[in-house]
Amino acid sequence: MTDAIMSSVTAPSSAPLGRRGPLGSVLVHAGLIAASIAMLYPLLWMMSASVRPEDEIFASTSLWPSSIDFASYLRGWFGLDISFGRFFWNSLVVSVLTVIGNVVACSLAAYAFARLRFAGRNFWFAIMLGTLMIPYHVTLIPQYVLFLNLGWVNTFLPLVVPKFLASDAFFIFLMVQFFRGIPRELDEAAMMDGCGPWRIYWKIMLPLSLPVLATAAIFSFIWTWDDFFGPLIYLNDMNTYTIQLGLRTFVDSSSTSDWGGLFAMSTLSLVPVFFFFLFFQRLLIEGIATTGMKR
Repeated sequence: MTDAIMSSVTAPSSAPLGRRGPLGSVLVHAGLIAASIAMLYPLLWMMSASVRPEDEIFASTSLWPSSIDFASYLRGWFGLDISFGRFFWNSLVVSVLTVIGNVVACSLAAYAFARLRFAGRNFWFAIMLGTLMIPYHVTLIPQYVLFLNLGWVNTFLPLVVPKFLASDAFFIFLMVQFFRGIPRELDEAAMMDGCGPWRIYWKIMLPLSLPVLATAAIFSFIWTWDDFFGPLIYLNDMNTYTIQLGLRTFVDSSSTSDWGGLFAMSTLSLVPVFFFFLFFQRLLIEGIATTGMKR
């Protein structure tokens, strides 16, 4: 009798705790679907407006146009003094160079902070983290004066060169946390085989750090592609405009604005970001999930 009672007490329950019933599951999924629709509605409306006739764009909030007209895409691409493809190319050049600069420079700085021993390492690491708290607008005027004296204004150099100097402390911190999770025994074994710091960085650290490098590359590309303020400050010639400055030319407060062309080119501007994220999605998720975790 006692054995029967004890077995009934210690036996695991057939119904796991915390499992939602059918009604709870339906409510949760309905809420998630409603939230997804609310977040996607502005994007879907913009895509719908890009294929509507000009006089129907602001006439309805419906996602279904009464008729489909791709004239806005042709007008947006060829309607300006310069083809919109020029703006795409400028944004692509700046974004790709920024990705290369951030990945190379920030990984080198992070490797130094995480693996090398040098005087004042903790002090300089604290200074680097402190730069995360400085608003961009505080350093804007000194940077502009510096680049103006160097003759870099109205070129891509102010937007690209700082990235090759490890100016993004966020990516350095991200990589430092990842590098610290890689066992130091690998470094010691490589040193016994005659490898120096540079070879350890190139042959061991980088191949094992693809997830965090992909994370830095994706965020660098998206932030640079969507950046409006930086190009607005440093680029004056229309031939050097990026996509964000090119989109601004469709809206003029003193004359007629081409809303159809604006929405059409805005839709096209999302395509590179979408495919770039889709290509590196697996590495991005892996990098976010494993950054800072011990292995």
